[in-house]
Amino acid sequence: MDFFLYSKFGQMIFAVIVLAVVVGIILFLASLADRFAGRSRTWWMVLCFGGPAAFLLTLGLIYPAIRTTVMSFMDRTSQNWVGWANYEWVFTNPDSLQSFINTFWWVVLVPTVSTTVGLLYAILVDKARFEKVAKTLLFVPMAISFVGAGIIWKFVYEYRGAAQDQIGLLNAIIVGLGFEPLRFLQDAPWNTFFLIVVMIWIQAGFAMVLLSAAIKAIPDDIVEAARLDGVNAWQMFRNITVPSIRPTLVVVVTTITIATLKIFDIPRAMTGARFDTQVLANMMYDQSFTFGNTGTGSALAVVIFLLVIPIVVFNVRQMIKNREVRGA
Repeated sequence: MDFFLYSKFGQMIFAVIVLAVVVGIILFLASLADRFAGRSRTWWMVLCFGGPAAFLLTLGLIYPAIRTTVMSFMDRTSQNWVGWANYEWVFTNPDSLQSFINTFWWVVLVPTVSTTVGLLYAILVDKARFEKVAKTLLFVPMAISFVGAGIIWKFVYEYRGAAQDQIGLLNAIIVGLGFEPLRFLQDAPWNTFFLIVVMIWIQAGFAMVLLSAAIKAIPDDIVEAARLDGVNAWQMFRNITVPSIRPTLVVVVTTITIATLKIFDIPRAMTGARFDTQVLANMMYDQSFTFGNTGTGSALAVVIFLLVIPIVVFNVRQMIKNREVRGA
């Protein structure tokens, strides 16, 4: 035990020393760059501040992406080339196809419902007397990790036989009303939707905070002019609020969509990805680490990466377009 503690302490000291050395090198390069002038100084500054970032990006993202892509064309031991066999398995295996279907429902429902709830909530409590308290109540789940939220909701959905006392909140209410308890997490396909509720519960607060800030940034003169023109609440929402906060809406929807595509924690914590609740990230984990098949696991990782790319590109294009509009 003492050796373990000392080894951990030693690792911490080593990490601090490495960090200090890296910072010292950067400061040295920065001071060296100040001695140059003109174009030479610019190149030294790029090397000083861009070099470490490029190195870490290559080490932590680009190299693993290339390595994973190569492994997706190899067998389970990453030693023999098998071509497109792993991708054929991904798109033909029944379990894999089920994970695609489940992920589809996650990606469709979570961003849509979370953003809608967050937007409506932000509008309803805007400038209300209890606005801060109301926003805090919706935002609190954002402070909980996905695993923590999964454990909390697992107790909410907990099921026991009809002859036993129900410790799950929902089933306790259902039994108290005289009905039979429900198997929220065991019966497919509805169990997937009950898991989706947990993600919506977490992400609605994120959507509300960003959209509320965007709503408050709408110029008061535009709102007053619209009211003088006699617009009703629906016309104000459709013609003033939504167009004004459209850039923020795009960011919220795309951010939640990317997070949903990579969802892993909630199904893992609540069902162990059983009972037909498998999603792509869980399937990737199981293939790579549970079954030791790095080939199909890497293929699934590449598929998830390819699904994320169009969303990121769309988000970047919208940001550039909004910047051009502001510049004009």
